[in-house]
Amino acid sequence: MLNLHWLDVLIVGSYFAFVLVLGFALLRTKTVKSSADYLLAGRTLTLPAFVATTVSTWYGGILGVGEYSYRHGLVNWVVFGVPYYLAILVFALFLAEKARTARLTTIPEQLERHYGKTASLIGALFLFVTTVPAAYVLMLAILLQALFGWQLPVCLIAGTVFSTCYILRGGFRSVVRTDLFQFVLMFAAFLMLVPFALVNYGGLNFLREHLPEEHLTWHGGLPVSAILVWFFIALATLVEPSLYQRCFAARDAKVAKAGLLLSMLCWIGFDALTTVSGLYARAIVPDLDRPVFAYLALADRLLPPVFLGIFLTGLLAIIMSTVDSYAFLAAVTLGRDFLGKLGGAFSEQRSVRLTRVALVATGILSVLIAYAQQSVVGIWKSLGSISAPVLLLPLLASFHPPSRPSPSAAVVAMTTSGVVATLWTLVPGSEGNAHLFGLEPIYPGLLSSALILLGAKVVARLHRRRRRG
Repeated sequence: MLNLHWLDVLIVGSYFAFVLVLGFALLRTKTVKSSADYLLAGRTLTLPAFVATTVSTWYGGILGVGEYSYRHGLVNWVVFGVPYYLAILVFALFLAEKARTARLTTIPEQLERHYGKTASLIGALFLFVTTVPAAYVLMLAILLQALFGWQLPVCLIAGTVFSTCYILRGGFRSVVRTDLFQFVLMFAAFLMLVPFALVNYGGLNFLREHLPEEHLTWHGGLPVSAILVWFFIALATLVEPSLYQRCFAARDAKVAKAGLLLSMLCWIGFDALTTVSGLYARAIVPDLDRPVFAYLALADRLLPPVFLGIFLTGLLAIIMSTVDSYAFLAAVTLGRDFLGKLGGAFSEQRSVRLTRVALVATGILSVLIAYAQQSVVGIWKSLGSISAPVLLLPLLASFHPPSRPSPSAAVVAMTTSGVVATLWTLVPGSEGNAHLFGLEPIYPGLLSSALILLGAKVVARLHRRRRRG
């Protein structure tokens, strides 16, 4: 637990109060009139709002980023930056405008439009697993525990309630409204921390003298194979539901495309700040028992009262902006796309009601999973990567008619790749490997999906030739 000055406590408390005011102020000024209004803010996102909510949602794992840069150095930017910049570039250039002009609400709707209800339900199930924010709820609770010394259950419940209560009524508008504020805080925090380190300890020469040699290399002492795997894992960006949601909500297709390109530039800058901060943490506080607190330890060493409080609000803002976004995505997926399509006649009003109920259920589920064990959350995060092999090829093909498979082929590919990737995740490997044969689940999952879709195309082509003959 940090020994906070009363001014720092006041600043953190004021942050929580202001976020609630921002989230709930919407209820006095704007009435939710339709499902598009509740789920997508009426498809009116301007470019600044698009960039702010997209950028701030991306960094919920900020404590993990600090730990990785503390342990390995510059390679943090290589594995958590470069592959994702490339994936975002592909998304912006080839998918963003198509997603916006499709005038859909969710990814499962795109699957249903081209492959039918079964594919939509399968997609919704795996997306729900991906978006339940248990890992981020736990991270927020760990941060609250470090700040205030509360018991973990109290931190879990408080963090979840503060991050989600305002979106119960306000929906996506409340998410965007609070993200605008949290976007400013996240950059302010690290734009403040790095200069303090630079002025107090020096620049590159200081880092060279106090860091392990590998920390300033592009590979960080890691094998190339361990780095290359992230370029495959980053493919999950192409089925990232938060990006599709923001493209669906953009005012027009140009905002969606330009917004992602500008977001990528913001991510490049923010990654530079967080990586440099991790390097300074390792150089200044080299013997941390828990490197997950690298940024906290560095800030505690460098920042005086008030400045420390501002930095802490920045960390809280980064995590809370991810918790509220993913909790809302999970609720939409469970309420609208799964439960809403399973029983009873579908209606927009019913989908909003079910989404609100699902939001409460998502919050409770996140707390329970996070409280069970950190290892459980680790498994849950691993299961999230399953959505990439399940959705990647069918979803991308749905936007490109010549490559689009038949509904039956899409369903078989999604089901098979999901089963393969899930088993690969849950069955431990041998000889110290986390997975079978040392392969990440995305490899066999994508391979099985590709083989089925390719085989279906070949069979369909042979069948057409026989009919012509």
